[in-house]
Amino acid sequence: MASTFKNFAASDVATTRTLLHEAIPVTGTIVSGTYADENIKYFSSGLFTAVFDYPFLSSSANHIFDITAGYASGSDFSDTENVQNQKKINIYNQFAQVLVPYDVTGNIQQFDQDGNIAGGGTKMDSAFFLTFGRLLAKDEIKKGSFRFDFFSNNALGATTAGDRGGSITIGDYGAATVFKQNSPTGEYGLLYTGSGDAGDSSNSVGHIYYQAGTVVLTSSILDAATPTMTTASVMSQIGTGSAKDLFVSGTIDECANAIRYAYGNIDFNNTTELNSTVYFCRANTSEYNYSSNPTYLDSSKIIVKGDNAFAEPVSYITTVGLYSADNELLAVAKLSEPLKKAPSNELTLRVRLDY
Repeated sequence: MASTFKNFAASDVATTRTLLHEAIPVTGTIVSGTYADENIKYFSSGLFTAVFDYPFLSSSANHIFDITAGYASGSDFSDTENVQNQKKINIYNQFAQVLVPYDVTGNIQQFDQDGNIAGGGTKMDSAFFLTFGRLLAKDEIKKGSFRFDFFSNNALGATTAGDRGGSITIGDYGAATVFKQNSPTGEYGLLYTGSGDAGDSSNSVGHIYYQAGTVVLTSSILDAATPTMTTASVMSQIGTGSAKDLFVSGTIDECANAIRYAYGNIDFNNTTELNSTVYFCRANTSEYNYSSNPTYLDSSKIIVKGDNAFAEPVSYITTVGLYSADNELLAVAKLSEPLKKAPSNELTLRVRLDY
């Protein structure tokens, strides 16, 4: 192998960034019925409901997303007599302090309907939260690709699409070019109930935070629906009331079930960010024409010259090594076949490191 090292010039190193997208469909039958809810996991804390693609006790089950709900402490929803009142406040605050910037005095701010926090306006002081697992969302959700088919007229006790009506499609319409950047977690888009509402932020029904893989939906999307619950006593309390009735009288798990049984389908494209550094390893005409391999010589003669003293020196390049400044080997690239190198030719080998 070669015993000489060559430093890279600035022009020998380039970086690239490639975004790879994958279509992700999350069908409603998985979320609300296929496995008789054996893929729905409830927790003793009662803080959220987890959805898996198979029964969660199966070794092949994968976590898809979580559903939870909460409201702000200063909202009309908040009351010490409410079911899980403090937990719902804590859930709202937890998401708000991560996704919404604090105000200048260090207080947690509420989710703003149009995303213009500094301009005031309508606040989403009660909301459902859907957090997608990294297995699905990868590095981020592709802007403008999110669609959520939702049954706004969900019949009481309905568990199949045939029992439900009033389908609407919630999406981040237009967000491929118009999105917000004032969140600590990165970029987010406004959600609308149709492409015709896009651009009018007063019609926004929620936010989608692309890098965080989180969807925030205002509770009012259920105001026109009959919430489907799994507990008969809660059904009798809520009846055919509004989302406020659901948030006041239902547990967080029951709020999650209201979303699950009004769920049609979710489709989006995820994004995998592939960063690459490309090294152009150049062997100029006078470089790397010899080898320090002991088999390169025989009785002080270059074997590959075939006893022809007038033949030009020649070597065969099979491997490229990348070294640190201290000459420590960091990476090795193998060629598919040896390349002949002689004073009469030059070679440029392109080595790419992905991360």
